[in-house]
Amino acid sequence: MAILVTGGAGYIGSHMVWRLLDAGETVVVVDNLSTGHDWAVPAQATLVEGDIGDPATLARAFGQVGIEAVIHFAGSVVVPESLADPLKYYRNNTCASRALIEACVARNVTSLIFSSTAAVYGEPEACPVAEDAPKRPVSPYGTSKLMTELMLADVARASGLRYAALRYFNVAGADPQGRTGQSTQGATHLLKVACEAALGKRDGLTVFGTDYPTRDGTAERDYIHVSDLVEAHFLALKRLRDTRENFTVNCGYGRGYSVLEVVQAVQAAAGSPFPVHHGGRRAGDPPQVIADNAAIVKLLDWEPHHMDLERIARDALAWERHLQTRNSRLV
Repeated sequence: MAILVTGGAGYIGSHMVWRLLDAGETVVVVDNLSTGHDWAVPAQATLVEGDIGDPATLARAFGQVGIEAVIHFAGSVVVPESLADPLKYYRNNTCASRALIEACVARNVTSLIFSSTAAVYGEPEACPVAEDAPKRPVSPYGTSKLMTELMLADVARASGLRYAALRYFNVAGADPQGRTGQSTQGATHLLKVACEAALGKRDGLTVFGTDYPTRDGTAERDYIHVSDLVEAHFLALKRLRDTRENFTVNCGYGRGYSVLEVVQAVQAAAGSPFPVHHGGRRAGDPPQVIADNAAIVKLLDWEPHHMDLERIARDALAWERHLQTRNSRLV
């Protein structure tokens, strides 16, 4: 039996593929390569190129070997883009997820792990935010993910499919072994932008909002190392195999870092400063979003090993340097 990883050629998905292969699992990847890269998929995994919203692609993916479980990362993830093009997000996230879930039920797949987001909470009333906090997404991105969570709950009640929904906070860093990392062109993640600025790929970085009621006036977020995040998925897979119980958990450290603290960590890792510009607040950016992670620690016995901003910055910068070298060789 095998594990199907959707979006396995992308940032988080490629880390998941490596984790599964390290554990001796058989892995099939389905990815349309719109933001992912075929070279990010390890040779030991089978890559099926195509969109999960396409029944023919799903038939090819599920037809490779017997699929036991699905780990679903595929989708669009840029909040500002979702505000400008909401239909894209309902197509790529909600409609495509529906097609995938239907394929799982039709083929008697027993487990699905869903890549959800803290964006389902919108602007939290209090921090840290727990799983039972009100769900008030303020972007089509967050709404599209919440709709998929609701679909999974409904389908689980009506079928044999069991699921885990993992709500990510701010994912950052790269594989400590240097095998994969954030490689999407034009990515908007703060750590990625800061690393590109540190290596001269960008003309500096803009901090949006310096008047928040936080330690230094910039927004605070809960940054989680991608390796700790994929370990949470691996533990979720194990729990679904063992208990067949549905569950939803936050994925974060329960600790916040400000935008300026992240910038300073990357500058320290690079050994030199880069231009930092100041801009106004962006609409829909709350001052602070931090996870209450008690549930994931208790339910999955999750113990993060990379809970350090300096480590996250070093790993992210090391991968960005690797990309710079790789791309220069291809020119």
